[in-house]
Amino acid sequence: MDTGAPKAVAEASAVTESPTIAITKVQEQSSEALKDIAFGSLAGTVGKIVEYPFDTVKVRLQSQPDHLPLRYTGPLDCFRQSMSQDGLRGLYRGVSAPLVGAAAETACLFWSYSVAQDFLRSAVLQVNDGEDLPLSALVTAGAMSGGLTATILTPIELVKCRMQVPLQSPLDPTLRPGAGLMSASLSPFAVISDVFRREGLRGFWRGHTGTFLRETGGTAAWFGAWEASILYLKTQLAQQQRVQPSEAVLPLSQQMLSGAVAGMAYNFLFYPADTIKSKMQTGELSVSGVRSTFLGTGRELWRAHGLKGLYRGCGITVARSAPSSALIFTIVGNLKEAFA
Repeated sequence: MDTGAPKAVAEASAVTESPTIAITKVQEQSSEALKDIAFGSLAGTVGKIVEYPFDTVKVRLQSQPDHLPLRYTGPLDCFRQSMSQDGLRGLYRGVSAPLVGAAAETACLFWSYSVAQDFLRSAVLQVNDGEDLPLSALVTAGAMSGGLTATILTPIELVKCRMQVPLQSPLDPTLRPGAGLMSASLSPFAVISDVFRREGLRGFWRGHTGTFLRETGGTAAWFGAWEASILYLKTQLAQQQRVQPSEAVLPLSQQMLSGAVAGMAYNFLFYPADTIKSKMQTGELSVSGVRSTFLGTGRELWRAHGLKGLYRGCGITVARSAPSSALIFTIVGNLKEAFA
């Protein structure tokens, strides 16, 4: 029996179908990318509104000068002083730039996390599209996502930090050169102009090493803790319902719990890098006016306050990250489910 004709037809069919399959896959990836960007932007904005007052307290605790007595004894004292001086409005000082930054950061995180997973799936692990990646690959994808996002985030973080510190007089002789003027300007455009005038374009990436370490390691922990928590809770629920874990649908409370765990893991593990970054970005220069380095700032903090200085404000940071991260993951996850 001659099987040449059917074989030829099958080969021709495969050739004609492959461009269609490729186009469909590109369209699906583009659609998913737009969802990651849109939903991530919305979730990041909501999360930032919730956490911003606590973030302001954290930055003020981190940026206290090492050569002077501490202005705040702890988070509660910082919150009390801030409220008595400026009210709630003072705790939201400089929120405009972080809102834009949070939208851009979260959108970039979720988009690049998906891209990193696709890369690892096809180029490294050679896993089919329908198969789940192992947790180690998801952690790696999170680290790749954080490393990319850090480059975009550093200038936004610099402007935010310099707007959050308390107002100081640039003529105060106890301040180091360049320490006062940065915090005296409340407008983000004034801060941007002053940074460019003093340090040029490079000045906007001051503290990038700290941001990169925090985002690379922190985002790996963020996505990793989220995926691990979701998998654990789905497995427990699947055993109760006698279904496969992929078929289990977690209640809203457990989704938010997983997001909260992820947020706390992100902030605690690499907190010293964030402390050093904040010190570098709040405008303090060395006595000679030379740019401070990441290691130099870290050594100075260690000599002045030890390990406690590197974790100053950590408690309030971990606490505020729980609700904001819970909201972010829950919003993104449910919106993607609704628009699947």
